[in-house]
Amino acid sequence: METINILYIGRHLEILATVVRLINANANANWNGVGVMNDEEAKEIFLRKDFSLVLLGSGIQEQSEADLCKFFINHNPNISIVQHYGGGSGLLKSEILLGLYNNKN
Repeated sequence: METINILYIGRHLEILATVVRLINANANANWNGVGVMNDEEAKEIFLRKDFSLVLLGSGIQEQSEADLCKFFINHNPNISIVQHYGGGSGLLKSEILLGLYNNKN
């Protein structure tokens, strides 16, 4: 089974750690979550690893979000970008599954 790399960008360390833990807890789905707190680190790791999905967490300023989306799409036009502002593990899993599904279609 292929590993699905998911990049989470968030501004709150505790939330970032929780989201990455929840992503990686889905062993049956073979998800690998990577979390970063700043835009430059997000861009650097995005160029080094093959991500299927980018999750944008709360606290990201509007201009920063627009710049990140433009960067990700310029480097991978097929990337799926999902805004995740919280709501529990069930919502997170649903957002990821929908993002991955949309990525395939």
